[in-house]
Amino acid sequence: MSTGSQQDELASIREVIQRLDVLGGGHEVLRRAAARALGEADPPRATELLLGVMRLSVERWAPAMRVLPAFLRALEEDSDVIPHRGELRQVASLHEHEEVTFVFAEGEAVQSYEADAAARADAKLFTLPLGVLKSRGRLTKNPDELSRLAIASNPAVIREVLKNPRLTEALVVRIASRRPARPEPLIEIWKSERWNNRPAIRKALVLNPYLPPDTGVKIVPLLGPSDLREVAQDTKLHLSVRELAQRLSSSGQKGA
Repeated sequence: MSTGSQQDELASIREVIQRLDVLGGGHEVLRRAAARALGEADPPRATELLLGVMRLSVERWAPAMRVLPAFLRALEEDSDVIPHRGELRQVASLHEHEEVTFVFAEGEAVQSYEADAAARADAKLFTLPLGVLKSRGRLTKNPDELSRLAIASNPAVIREVLKNPRLTEALVVRIASRRPARPEPLIEIWKSERWNNRPAIRKALVLNPYLPPDTGVKIVPLLGPSDLREVAQDTKLHLSVRELAQRLSSSGQKGA
């Protein structure tokens, strides 16, 4: 692609980002709009758009930083309006858009905590019915009880804990950092619109070797430069997570 064509492409991507950035209506409206932007483009254009938003975000352009989470969540939640989602990884590979290729990485987490072992641990800690635990997770005003409920492995309990108005960022970081951990509670944090925009929480999730790589690679592009470098160097993490962090870190340094 010529220099002029690259500049035109980048200008077009910036226009899409700016259009989405001024949308009102909250996280879901933005996510669906990002999904439509990907779905209305042909696969090569969609991968160019993803790559451009990722790189501009890593370069710390504020509008891109604000809309990138919507694009990454759309890939997970809005396949109904991205008919060619299944083709994007192959297209990205053919066009050597390796950062986009990594966003579609799959596989098992580096470390695992068996579901039966987690259930037995929960049974020892909690004797109340699940419905009561969920209610207390959402409503308790007792910080000690909230902290105890936060170590549950049952994602239904964690989902309610994340809604508690007395929950602090520090406690969410502790949940995100917990080892050993089942993947489901970690994914609940990533899905939480209230908490998934906090840099410390994103970092804690990505650095947890119990987080599945298909979630980790969706969070990596949202990290700041120093966190990208730390993730890239952490040999305890999945290779796809580390390599994406390395490539985005290098891209950010070139764009600085």
